[in-house]
Amino acid sequence: MRSRRGGRVGPVVVLAAAVGLGMTACAGEPGRADAAPAAVALPPPGAAFDYQLGGAYAPPEGVKVVVRDSTAAPAPGTYSVCYVNGFQTQPGAVWPRDLVLHDGSGVAVVDPGWPAEKILDISTAAKRAAIADRHTEVVKKCRAAGYQAVEFDNLDSYRRSQGRLDLEDAVAMAGLLVQRAHAQGLAAAQKNTAELGTRGRDQIGFDFAVTEECDLHDECSEFAEVYGRRVLNIEYAHDLRGSATEVCDRSAGTPETTILRDLRLVTAGAPGYTYRRC
Repeated sequence: MRSRRGGRVGPVVVLAAAVGLGMTACAGEPGRADAAPAAVALPPPGAAFDYQLGGAYAPPEGVKVVVRDSTAAPAPGTYSVCYVNGFQTQPGAVWPRDLVLHDGSGVAVVDPGWPAEKILDISTAAKRAAIADRHTEVVKKCRAAGYQAVEFDNLDSYRRSQGRLDLEDAVAMAGLLVQRAHAQGLAAAQKNTAELGTRGRDQIGFDFAVTEECDLHDECSEFAEVYGRRVLNIEYAHDLRGSATEVCDRSAGTPETTILRDLRLVTAGAPGYTYRRC
């Protein structure tokens, strides 16, 4: 389980139903992906959130939105987002060879930053459908556990494919994943990938965004233009552009949902734990 800049492993904890939240229509809108139900629940705009992919713990006071790994239960009383590694394999997971991307020598292509993760081969419609089928089983478990949304990570993995995949492959795969999430009554979050622009919302059908270090990379305004106040942003403590106060005080584009976290996303009380909410 990984993010673009942070690694983590989520534990299994006791299941608990998440609180029901307001619904918003998403079917039949111009340009939106079909196969969505009449409505899915969206995260409250501008709500305080936490990113708990290194392990589940009681959310800090005031937190209303929590992202956890699919192996963990949702946080009771919050809008809960289920993390699924949509475009790469989880460390140790066994995938059919034909669904994993290989180079010209037949060697599996891995994420250079996370070599235990192989990049999935999303180059054809048939392979994308097979990958989506496998992920749908995880999405169903997220729904059964009580999550309201799914974050499909590594949408930008085509950048790490040695030129064997491109943005259009990612768009096609993402569209399938969003349809599968919507069919289960779950909202779907765009993960990073600012280059999508409005295509993420209008063509693929994403409902909100989860971003990493959009302040550091000057991307926050690009996501805000598409998703408004529904951009959940994580800045990592070791990478800050300026002090934490400077990041949180920037009025030009840094989302109000921005949090500061340690790179390993460890649990509260563990060595190195960092959490600050802007």
